[in-house]
Amino acid sequence: MIAILPAALLGVLLDRLLGEPARWHPLVGFGRWAQYLEGRFNRQRSIFSGALAWSLAVLPFTLLAYWLAAVPLLGWVFSVFCLYLCLGGQSLVAHAKPIAQALQCHDLPLARELVGRIVSRDTRQLDEQGVARATVESVLENGSDAVFAALFWFLLLGAPGVLLYRLSNTLDAMWGYRSPRFLLFGRSAARIDDALNYLPARLVALSYCLCGSARTGWRSWRTQAAAWDSPNAGPVMAAGAGALELRLGGSAIYHGEAVERPVLGCGAAPAAADIVRALQLVHRSLWLWLLVVMLLWGLAEHG
Repeated sequence: MIAILPAALLGVLLDRLLGEPARWHPLVGFGRWAQYLEGRFNRQRSIFSGALAWSLAVLPFTLLAYWLAAVPLLGWVFSVFCLYLCLGGQSLVAHAKPIAQALQCHDLPLARELVGRIVSRDTRQLDEQGVARATVESVLENGSDAVFAALFWFLLLGAPGVLLYRLSNTLDAMWGYRSPRFLLFGRSAARIDDALNYLPARLVALSYCLCGSARTGWRSWRTQAAAWDSPNAGPVMAAGAGALELRLGGSAIYHGEAVERPVLGCGAAPAAADIVRALQLVHRSLWLWLLVVMLLWGLAEHG
């Protein structure tokens, strides 16, 4: 435990200083491996084939990480590097800030193009409020997935834990669709990702409340989260919307069809400046987590 805590701090620092690798990111190679497995095993479109493909995609790398992390000294360095590669905090900033800047410059076509890279909804007809809303929602939800859940599993299980989480989350993003192609095949990936995110998502929702408007965040979480279709995104986004005192959710277009989503939070519709506020909320919450990590480290050192 003592070795994990400084490794966590160093991994977060590396992500802050270096950001996501521009070339040769291991997750890109993993994505190609996942595509190959899906092509081979998704012919019958069954739950069993999906579970088998998930196992072949994730478990060998997790076992390798377990073995490498146990190597004296080298294992600690590997663990730090593994956490760094699995975190996406600076990537979140790199994607969201240019959208805010485009909106502030009233370049709506560019803002639509940029937000289309981070959300799955149709962005071609979004107005400025729609672009800001989509971006704030993405920052709150992806902050939970790409930063806090990865850090949680690293603190709990080290390098194999964070790698298991990140690869599972990647497969959910690739296979976890409710389309005819993935409805059965991707069910295992989606359920496993839900299970791995259950506790981290609720800790993130609590963190958003503590680092924003606590009363509004808590009320939004308790009264609105259950209406959202995702058991983990609901608490995170409801608490985040309330903490920012913004109104999120509402109508959106997915794959050519209008979807009326529940309203989350309360207050004004998001604007460009609220994208920056959402990033600041994620950063304050991360500082809160790091403070807890440092306190645990201090207690462990003097215990």
